[in-house]
Amino acid sequence: MKPIVAIVGRPNVGKSELFNRILQKRVAIVENLPGVTRDRIYADTDWQGREFTLIDTGGIQFENAAMTEEIRRQAELAIQQSDLILFITDGRQGVTPLDREVAEQLRRTKKPVLLVVNKVDDPALLPNTLEFFEVGLGEPVAISAAHGLGVGDLLDRVIAFLPEGEGEEEETALRVAVIGRPNVGKSSLVNALLGEKRVIVSDQPGTTRDPVDVLVEMEGQRVLLVDTAGMRKRGRIDQPVERYSVLRALRAVDRADVVLLVVDGVEGVTEQDTKIAGYAHEAGKGAIVVINKWDLVEKGEETLSTYSRWVREALSFLDYAPLIFLSAKTRQRVGRLPSLILRVAQNHRQEVATATLNNLIREAISLSPPPAEKGQSLKVYYGTQVGTRPPTFLLFVNDPELAHFSYRRYLENRLREAFGFEGTPLRLVLRAKT
Repeated sequence: MKPIVAIVGRPNVGKSELFNRILQKRVAIVENLPGVTRDRIYADTDWQGREFTLIDTGGIQFENAAMTEEIRRQAELAIQQSDLILFITDGRQGVTPLDREVAEQLRRTKKPVLLVVNKVDDPALLPNTLEFFEVGLGEPVAISAAHGLGVGDLLDRVIAFLPEGEGEEEETALRVAVIGRPNVGKSSLVNALLGEKRVIVSDQPGTTRDPVDVLVEMEGQRVLLVDTAGMRKRGRIDQPVERYSVLRALRAVDRADVVLLVVDGVEGVTEQDTKIAGYAHEAGKGAIVVINKWDLVEKGEETLSTYSRWVREALSFLDYAPLIFLSAKTRQRVGRLPSLILRVAQNHRQEVATATLNNLIREAISLSPPPAEKGQSLKVYYGTQVGTRPPTFLLFVNDPELAHFSYRRYLENRLREAFGFEGTPLRLVLRAKT
């Protein structure tokens, strides 16, 4: 495993800014508001050939508010996992009582700590860094994350602290994005799958703002679970932070192999659920529809079949996606999800031999020939699979305009009947053969 470096400190000292500066890209949200980063955000990076994992954490506070307690707990978990801690402070404000409390907590961990004084973008501020010797964590390193000043020197110090002998390069993991509206139980589902409180769970919508990556093993397969921010209607997104969060959630979908669309079982499928599902469908992702909070739904003899029919009608374009009814809170049926995720992922990258595909096409056409239109009918000469994730098939025909939507659908259904393809969209591309 790569060494882990955790960035910690009180709120609004520039932790996420330093995180992004080291990665040289915007991964975490940078906004001049305390408490913007709440969960642990992980990213792999390297410096001078040394690879390590960087963790951005929420600002540590010692108040009694429930959310503050959760943020502090996430930071503490990051500290426990780390091989090195970067303690970030503010060179403009100087040492604060909260800095002293955090420093005391870090000393008790017995882990190596680099004291970093941020926002020193003016030589006149350099004498202020001497004040930080009093926290008892060694010589402070002055930087300006906003301008990149001193960050290279800091990284030289970082790799000098890292343990030697990194593990072999990690294999590419299956990426699974957990998506849906706010407060439908996405983070609760991730925690239920992990068996630990890995991400913050709250009744307050919008708790998760950054996508949170969690590496886990499912039946021998490495899976990267990505808990995303809840996606609301565009007209209701009025804060820059939330807009960034939604964009990151959409990017998480773009990078995923499989998405878990989490729906509130009490509220049912909403218009926004349909839009979120449509984005994943258009992106060609494997999909599973997770009906959460099933323990709160009043049930009768026909509840399951009736509810399934409602979901299928509302998400008619996602009819290939399996449905699973569960409760993340009670973990009812959560144990069935890993095998379902792996099955969908396998179907998403399934390949069909060219000879087998053409035999199926000939059989399908003989059983139900294409309808004639203005004296002409579609002729399919040859087919081949040209891609996976999703499975994509190229058919050479006499005229693509003669392929009615219903007949395309018929061919797709025949492919599904023959090869399964549960949970994955299919792409049929028709090209005129000259």
